[in-house]
Amino acid sequence: MTKILNTVAGLALALAMTAGAANAQAAKKPAAPAPAAGGQTAAPRATLLPGVGTADLEVAVANTNAYRAAQQQRQSIYKPTLDAAQARAKQYDAQIKPLADQLNADVTAKKPDAQLQAQAIAIQKLRNQGETEIKQMLAPIELSEAYVLEQISDKLPQAVQNVLGRRGITLLLAPDAVLVAAPQYDLTPAIVAELNVLVPTAQITPPTGWQPRRVRDAQQQQQQQQAGAAPRPAGTPAPAPAVTTPPKPAGPQPEGR
Repeated sequence: MTKILNTVAGLALALAMTAGAANAQAAKKPAAPAPAAGGQTAAPRATLLPGVGTADLEVAVANTNAYRAAQQQRQSIYKPTLDAAQARAKQYDAQIKPLADQLNADVTAKKPDAQLQAQAIAIQKLRNQGETEIKQMLAPIELSEAYVLEQISDKLPQAVQNVLGRRGITLLLAPDAVLVAAPQYDLTPAIVAELNVLVPTAQITPPTGWQPRRVRDAQQQQQQQQAGAAPRPAGTPAPAPAVTTPPKPAGPQPEGR
């Protein structure tokens, strides 16, 4: 994905030069605005700059049919795991609440600082233990999420390339890099439609022993270092897709950890 965006950025200079020349010619010969009804001057129509578009790739992935279906299926397939984790979380809450209440009461009673500190440490230790245990219980669900994301994001560069080529886009910007843009510039829906064709469905359960790409890359780099191979130079982009973290859903998502 980085390679695609770099290629697009490389064409931006030619686009900017062309657009600048066109604007200069237009400035020399300004067109008179057409009179509107009642003798008033009509507001000028906005002119879209050709070859430019914006897209939120994380939102695009989150809006694909494959991702949304996977979110729903996961709630059913992993329901026993979710229920067990929620039940265990309630048990920890039941243990922590009386300790926290006692600590608050002792703070009000101005008990010795050493006693209050010991109580706070005990509560934090129990809370950390609970978070670690629940995270381990939810690990299969997080792995499933990563597996689905990787299946979709693997096709993201091709989807973007297809949309750019079809629409003649030579400069693609992230929405947060633009202050104001007309809706016509937004290519996110087109990328979603392209991904729906390339990845109509996604597998929910990863194969035995499967690890996310970031883990595989780290293991490979470690093996290369141990074998005496030179590590990847700093700043060199890894061959990973643009979306490597859970995307930002555009709408409400099913409940669950």
